[in-house]
Amino acid sequence: MSEFNAFIIVIIIEISELWVDFSMIMGNNRNMITRPTDHKTLQARMEQFPATAILGPRQSGKTTLARQFDADHFFDLENPRDAALLAEPQLALESLTGLIVIDEIQRLPDLFPLMRHLIDTHPDQRYLILGSASRDLIRQSAESLAGRIAYHELSGFRLDDIGAENWRKLWLRGGLPRSFTAADDEASSQWREQYIATFLERDIPQLGINIPAATLRRFWTMLCHYHGQTLNYAEFSRSFGISDKTVRSYLDILEGTFMIRLLQPWHANAGKRLVKRPKLYIRDTGLLHSLMAVNTERDLATHNKLGASWEGFALECAARAIGKRNEELAFWGTHAGAEVDLFWQEHGKNWAVEIKYADAPRSTKSMRSACEDLELEHLWVLYPGDRRYALAPNITVLPLAALKATWQYP
Repeated sequence: MSEFNAFIIVIIIEISELWVDFSMIMGNNRNMITRPTDHKTLQARMEQFPATAILGPRQSGKTTLARQFDADHFFDLENPRDAALLAEPQLALESLTGLIVIDEIQRLPDLFPLMRHLIDTHPDQRYLILGSASRDLIRQSAESLAGRIAYHELSGFRLDDIGAENWRKLWLRGGLPRSFTAADDEASSQWREQYIATFLERDIPQLGINIPAATLRRFWTMLCHYHGQTLNYAEFSRSFGISDKTVRSYLDILEGTFMIRLLQPWHANAGKRLVKRPKLYIRDTGLLHSLMAVNTERDLATHNKLGASWEGFALECAARAIGKRNEELAFWGTHAGAEVDLFWQEHGKNWAVEIKYADAPRSTKSMRSACEDLELEHLWVLYPGDRRYALAPNITVLPLAALKATWQYP
C-alpha cells in the first residue's frame, strides 16, 4: 500500500469518527428534554440571592440543569480531583469570581460557614449548590447562610416538560430522566431496579446512615401498601417487627432523601372528629411501581393499587404546579368519610383538590361537605379524562393533562 493511500485511509477514518461524534451529539440534543419552568424559577432566585441551592433526589437532573447557567467554576465533589481541590476550600475559592457551582455539597457541609464569609466579603461571587439530602442540608445551610440563600426543589420531569399528552408514560415510568427516556418499558424498569439498589447500598451509607440495605428495602416495599393511606405508626411497627421510634427514623431518612411525601392533616375545624395521622405517598410512581413489580401498563391496569397509584401521581403533579413547600400543603378528612386529598391557602383564601380515578366524576356529599366546612374558594377534581366541566359554581372537574406549569386560580 502506498503512503498516499494509507494517508487517505487515515483521513477517512478520522472523518468517520468525527461524524459519529457529531451524530451522537445531535442525537442527544434532539432527545434532550428541556425544563423551562424549573429554569425560569431558578434563574429568578439566582438573581435575587447570592447563594441558591438545588435540592432533589439522585438522578433527577440537578447537574444538567445547573450546567445550563454557564458557571465560571464547577466543582463536583464526587470527582476525586475536585474533592482534592476543595480539601483546602478557602485557598480554592477565595480568589474566584463569577458563578461557582458545587455539586453533591452534602459531602462537605463544613463549607457553609466559609461560604458565608466569602459571600459577605466577595460581592463578585455567586454560588449555586446542589445536594441530594433535603432536611439536613437545609438545616446546615440555613444556620450559616440565613438571608443569603434560596432553595429550589427539583424532582423528576413535570407534565409541561414532557408534553401533557405523555402523562400515561410519566405515570408508569416516573419522572426520573433516565427512567422516562429509556428505550422501552423493560429498559426503564431495569434502570429503576439499579437505581433503588444503588440508593440503598451506596447513597444511604454515604449520608452516615448505617442500616442494612436489605432491611431498608423491605421497609420501603412495605410502605407501598400504605401508599395513599393514613399512616398508623404503631400498626406499622407491629407489622414490621420494629419499634415505633425506628419506624419514624426510617421514614425521616426516606422523606429527607425525597423518596416519600408525608402529608399532614388540616385541623382548622374543631367541631368534627378529624383524621389526625399523616398520609404517606411514594413520591415517584416509577419507583413505586418497581417496588410493587409493576413493569407495564397492563400490569398497572390490573393491580389492586391502581387507584392509589393514580392518586399519588396526580397529587404530585398538582403539588408541583401549586409550587408550595410540603409543610404548606395538607389533606383534610373526617371520621365520617368526608375528605379532600390536597388543601392549601393562597391569596388569603382556601383551595383544595380531590383526585378521582373515574371516567366522569360527579358531585358527592364529601365534596359539598369539604366546600362548606373548609370555606373553600374553589375545589378542583383531578381525573384521567379529557373534558373539563363544572359540578357547581365552586367545583370544577379538571383533566390532569390540562394542568399548567403554575396553578391557574379563577
